[in-house]
Amino acid sequence: MDLNINIVLIAFFGMLASHATAEVFDVTKNGAAPGSPDNAEALLKTWKAACASPTASKVVVPKGVFKVSAAPLVGPCKAPIEFNLEGTLQAPQVGGPGYKSGDTWVNFDNVDFLTVSGKGIFDGQGQSTWGKKCDAQEYCGNVPMNLRFNFVKNSIVQDVTTKDSKQFHVNVLGCNNLTFQNFHVIAPKESLNTDGIHVGRSSGIKIIDTIIETGDDCISIGDGTKNITITKVTCGPGHGISVGSLGKYPNEEPVVGVFVTNCTMKNTMNGVRIKTWPDSKPGSATDMHFEDIIMENVGNPVLIDQEYCPAANCKNPGPSKVKISNVSFKKIRGTSSTPLGWKLLCSLKLPCENVVVSDIDLKYTGSEGPIQSECKNVNPTAEGTLNPKPCSTPLSS
Repeated sequence: MDLNINIVLIAFFGMLASHATAEVFDVTKNGAAPGSPDNAEALLKTWKAACASPTASKVVVPKGVFKVSAAPLVGPCKAPIEFNLEGTLQAPQVGGPGYKSGDTWVNFDNVDFLTVSGKGIFDGQGQSTWGKKCDAQEYCGNVPMNLRFNFVKNSIVQDVTTKDSKQFHVNVLGCNNLTFQNFHVIAPKESLNTDGIHVGRSSGIKIIDTIIETGDDCISIGDGTKNITITKVTCGPGHGISVGSLGKYPNEEPVVGVFVTNCTMKNTMNGVRIKTWPDSKPGSATDMHFEDIIMENVGNPVLIDQEYCPAANCKNPGPSKVKISNVSFKKIRGTSSTPLGWKLLCSLKLPCENVVVSDIDLKYTGSEGPIQSECKNVNPTAEGTLNPKPCSTPLSS
């Protein structure tokens, strides 16, 4: 087993030991009730009392549907704390009673040794927001995400479900040593702009044994992410597992250390990809490795796209200034819904370096000809058995 995962499990079992004797703080003791129009005040009162406990504590939300307008769960806490969700926390619908604009609904902020557990659901009730254009007055920045983890350290999120978020389901920012395990994201494929888990400017993030069903990237990795491990994740529907998009904003921090292994993509728009904007701001992404991935009817199973422009309205389609290096795609197999099994479109200004493709076996399920691969501004090292053959569409600039 990976040493880093061992360290996380040791820390996790240590937290479990402390929570076994934790003092219980039940939200219903502070007036929360399934019939209440807003349980935010009771929830926050319970959290503050638990957070102030000098010994390990547990906040319990029992079975039932508890409406909550907003829940800023803020530390630091004096001792390890568990948020045990057995029922459902339900967000207001846009424009409904208790609705608050902004990008935050439930957020855990500045907490160390946090456990989020239980069989419960964070229900964002986001159906009315899906399909709105994000570039229209920054609409997507003004509707809440289901869960935000800001500056959380040495913590684990396990077993709970996030459902039907209005935008991203989970946003991770400034976190260190945070693990998602047996986590579940549920939303239909038409739920655009609802990335399952977005990680930025964080280190030591692990996503393990997790199922993500959504209408956008299952996992998206933003700038400043270092040493993220993704293993045994099933993705679909969705847009796949993505590094980026990078290069849109000035002063983005490097991405270093992405390890995606033993995952399955099912009926996704993309498989595993790295994407940067054309004519981007300077940046870099390095040491990214994708191995032992199963593709089931996936569009663009393997993709580096340094010409990423989803709305096709980029004003200055010059070459990307994000440097991509030390990338490997190994043991990737299954079926592609598009005739390009793998596509490596790198920057003319900064060609990709040290790219390895090894033991890729993809079969095309459509009728547009034999499966092919495409390379641009990259000369990958080819190893093992490859289907399609490397760069069957000629290398070009």
